[in-house]
Amino acid sequence: MPTSKGCAGFAGAADLRRSLVIATVLAATTGDVTKAGKAIGLALGVGLGALGAGVGIGNIFASMIQSVARQPELRGELQGIQWLGFALTEAVVFYGLLGSILAYVLV
Repeated sequence: MPTSKGCAGFAGAADLRRSLVIATVLAATTGDVTKAGKAIGLALGVGLGALGAGVGIGNIFASMIQSVARQPELRGELQGIQWLGFALTEAVVFYGLLGSILAYVLV
């Protein structure tokens, strides 16, 4: 048979659990969780945009090197296309940055 001391121990654990749930709900409604989610979204937006641009720029320059190695006489014509591709790919980083900042501020 449980003693009164044992029952009080169980009641204390239930009260502790209830107070932890209430503290969690209050923390969620005060905006701390919202701020953390917005910061994670900002970091993911910028990070994935930079990752995509890095891969794209690497592909552009790798293709340029292969093309010039195969046909060196086309270097002048290919170089303009290379820099255009570089600029357009680099713009993706700025789109990611702008979109992330807008989402951070407006949400």
